Amino acid sequence: MASRRLLVHSATQVVQVVNNGERVLTGPAMKKLEIIQRTNEDGVSIVIDSKGNIEAIGLDGEVKKTFKNATYEKTIDATGMSIIPGLVDGHTHPVWAGDRVHEFAMKLAGATYMEVHESGGGIHYTVEHTRKATEDELLHSLKSRLWRMLKSGTTLVECKSGYGLNADTEIKMLQVIERAKRKVPIDISSTYCGAHAVPKGSSASEATKDVIDVQIPRIHKLMQEEKLHVDNIDVFCELGVFNVEQTKQILEAGKNIGLQINFHGDELHPIKSAEMGADLGATAISHLEEVSDLGIEKMAESGTIAVILPTTAYILRLNNPPVRKMLASGVAVALGSDFNPNAYCLSMPLVMHLACVNLHMTMNEALVAATLNAAASVGKSSTHGSLEVGKYGDMVILDEPKWENMIYQLGGHNHVIKHVIKQGKVVV
Repeated sequence: MASRRLLVHSATQVVQVVNNGERVLTGPAMKKLEIIQRTNEDGVSIVIDSKGNIEAIGLDGEVKKTFKNATYEKTIDATGMSIIPGLVDGHTHPVWAGDRVHEFAMKLAGATYMEVHESGGGIHYTVEHTRKATEDELLHSLKSRLWRMLKSGTTLVECKSGYGLNADTEIKMLQVIERAKRKVPIDISSTYCGAHAVPKGSSASEATKDVIDVQIPRIHKLMQEEKLHVDNIDVFCELGVFNVEQTKQILEAGKNIGLQINFHGDELHPIKSAEMGADLGATAISHLEEVSDLGIEKMAESGTIAVILPTTAYILRLNNPPVRKMLASGVAVALGSDFNPNAYCLSMPLVMHLACVNLHMTMNEALVAATLNAAASVGKSSTHGSLEVGKYGDMVILDEPKWENMIYQLGGHNHVIKHVIKQGKVVV
C-alpha cells in the first residue's frame, strides 16, 4: 500500500466551508460554515493521499480505525489548533517592475486615481518600467511576491498581465506567469489583461483594434502550441479607458478563443459594466464600487460572481461597493487583494478583515468569499476552496483553537498561521 502524504490529527476544529460538493454559495448560505469540532475524547484528523488529494476527514478515532495500517510521509499534531482551506486570492496584478511608492503621497494629498493616471503616473509609469524589464527580472520579483502570498495562507491566486499594452510585453508577462507556475508551490489562474489602459499615443478605438486583431490572435496561437496556458480575459471598463461597447468586443474576442470573462467593471463611475458583463455570461466582474441596482439584479440572474477588492476603496478613498445589497440580491461574492503597485497588499487575512469592518461582511461570509467563491470566480471550485474528500489537500493550520483569530488579530497572521499545506506538502 502506498504511503500517504500527510496525516494531521488532534485538531480542535476543521472548517470545511461546505461538505456536500457545493461549487459556490450565495445569500444566507454564505453565513453558515460546515465545521467539524473536537469532542471531549477526540480531535479531528485529515488524511492526504499520495497524489495530494484529501482522502478522509473525521474524528481521530474513526480515521485511526479506517487507516490502522497506513504509513505517512509526514504527521502533524494539531492539538489546540484549527484548520481552514487554503485561501484563494481572486484578483491580482503581480507581474511588474518599478514601484509607485512616490504616488502614495500624491493620493494622500488628495489626487484622484485618474489625476495620477493622466499626469503620466499610475499604469503608464508601470508599463514603461515593465517593458524595459527582462523576463528573468520580472520572474524574480514575481516569485518573491508569490511566496509572500503563500506565507499569508494563499494557495490559489489569479494573476493578470496588463502592464505591457503591446503584444510583445503582454506575452512576456504571461510567459513569466507560466514559468512561475513551475517555480513556486502555489496554483495560478492566468489572466490576459492587454486592455488594462490605452497606450500612450493611441486612442481607445485603436487600442481595441490592436487587442482584438494583433494581441489575442498571437496569444491564441501560443495557447494552441501549449506554450501558454491562459484562463481568463480582462478589460478595464471605465470612463476615459475602454467604454462598454469596446470592452464587450474585446471580451467576446477572448471568449471566442476559450477564455473565461473576468473583468474590471463599475469601479470609478456607474457606466453599466455589470449589465453588459452579465448579458455576456461573465464568470466574474471585479470592483463594482459604482454598480447599479439593475447590474446587481442581472449578475444574480446570470450567476456572475462579484470579486470585491476592499483594499482599492480603502487606499483610493472610494465609495465602498454595496456588498450587503449584493448578498441580499443573491449575488455570489468573492474576495481578492487587488495586489498591484497602487494597492500593495499580499495578505488575504487583511483583505478579509477590511471586508468585515468596512464592507459589513460577517467573518463566515468573508471566509466563504476568500475560499470557495474566490475559487469559483476562476472556475476552480471543483478542486479548491473547501476541505472535502477528493479535493486538493490545500489548507492552513492556525495556531489558535478558533479560526476567527486569523481575521480578528489584525496584521497578526504571521503569528496565527502555523503551517500552509499545498496538496499535502508543508510549504510554509
